[in-house]
Amino acid sequence: MNSVFLTDKGKVRPHNEDNGGIFKNQQGDLLVIVADGMGGHRAGDVASEMTSNHLRDFWENNERINTPEEAEKWMMEHVVKVNEALFKHAHDNPHCNGMGTTLVVALCTSNFTTVGHIGDSRCYLLNDTGFSQLTEDHSLVNELVRSGQITKEDAEHHPRKNVLLRALGTEEDIQLDIKTIILEEDDILLLCSDGLSNKISEDEFISTLQSDISLSEKAHAFIDLANEHGGEDNITLSIIEYTSDYESR
Repeated sequence: MNSVFLTDKGKVRPHNEDNGGIFKNQQGDLLVIVADGMGGHRAGDVASEMTSNHLRDFWENNERINTPEEAEKWMMEHVVKVNEALFKHAHDNPHCNGMGTTLVVALCTSNFTTVGHIGDSRCYLLNDTGFSQLTEDHSLVNELVRSGQITKEDAEHHPRKNVLLRALGTEEDIQLDIKTIILEEDDILLLCSDGLSNKISEDEFISTLQSDISLSEKAHAFIDLANEHGGEDNITLSIIEYTSDYESR
C-alpha cells in the first residue's frame, strides 16, 4: 500500500495542536494516526503528541497481528493505556489541566484494516461503490442530527459545532468505537482532523482523491483547499491507497 501523512497549522492558529503519522511495525504493517489536540494554552499539543508517540512506540515493538480480533484487542488495550497516561499527566501538571485530543487510528494489514476513533476526527473510504464516512462524530451536533432535532444542513453552521461528547485524556474511562473492514486493490482510506472535514465538500473529497496525481500531491491539494476556504483550524490528514504489492512509501 502507498501512504502519505501531512499536517499544517492553517492560516489563523498561532501553532499546530494536531499530531500523528504513519508507522510501520517489524512485519511491515501500518499504524496510521491523526490526533487533534484540545485545550489551547492547556496543552492540546501535548495531548496529541503524547498520543501519537505512545501509540507509535507500542506499535513499533509489537508482534505480528494475524486476525481482526487481535487487531481490535490491541487497539483497545493500547488506546486505554494512552488515555491513562494523558489523564495522569494532566493531573500531575496543572498547566495541562483539561487537555485532551481526538483520535482516529487505522491498523492496516494486507488482509484487513481496523479503524478506531474517539471525538470528531474522521475516516473516509473511497471504493468502487462510492465515497463514505466510516466513523461517526462523537459531538453534540451529531447527536442533535441523529435525534432529528436539527438537519445536517443546520449542523454545518451550528454555534456549538465544536462541542465534543468524547475525547481522549479528559476522563479516566473512555469509549473507543472500533470496526474492521476488508479493503480491495485501489481502495483509498482518508483519515483527517476537522480542520479538513469542516472545510471540504464531498465533491471536493472525491475529485481530489480520484485525480491523476501522486498521493503527496493529493495531500497538498487538500491542505491548499482547506486554507483557501478559510484555514481557521489546524489541518491534518493521511491517505492510504491499497495496492497489490503492499508497499508503503
